[in-house]
Amino acid sequence: MFYQNTLKTKNYLFNILIFLPSIFFLMPLSAVEKSIAPDKAMLYIISPQDGDTVSSPVKVIFGLNGMGVAPAGIKMKNTGHHHLLIDLAQLPDINLPIPSDEYHRHFGKGQTEAFIELDKGEHTLQLILGDHLHVPHEPPIISKKIRIKVN
Repeated sequence: MFYQNTLKTKNYLFNILIFLPSIFFLMPLSAVEKSIAPDKAMLYIISPQDGDTVSSPVKVIFGLNGMGVAPAGIKMKNTGHHHLLIDLAQLPDINLPIPSDEYHRHFGKGQTEAFIELDKGEHTLQLILGDHLHVPHEPPIISKKIRIKVN
């Protein structure tokens, strides 16, 4: 009897250890509930402006209408934080958290401006708003892409 109960317990624990983690691997990340953005929310770059010639470090000032700014990790309705996309040919997957690297700069403390070191030459800048988990809203709030030249 003791052996049977021990065997059942081991099978039960084995099933839990194998089955539960597999749920997380099988569940797509896009199944995470996305934060809803207001219809008229607008994201834009105040400075520099499209076509400007600037020197490095470049002061980039972010603009946002119709929503508020909140640090990453703070879940509040109609808020998000800025991510600056540098020299990207296409947007990151809007169903996943925005990557963090030299082309995807995170401003998770709620910053509304930043100094960015850029090499000489032509660059593109674009903003995308991320929610408390760095995931773009539904619908995504994305600025127009601008082009600048760094001397």
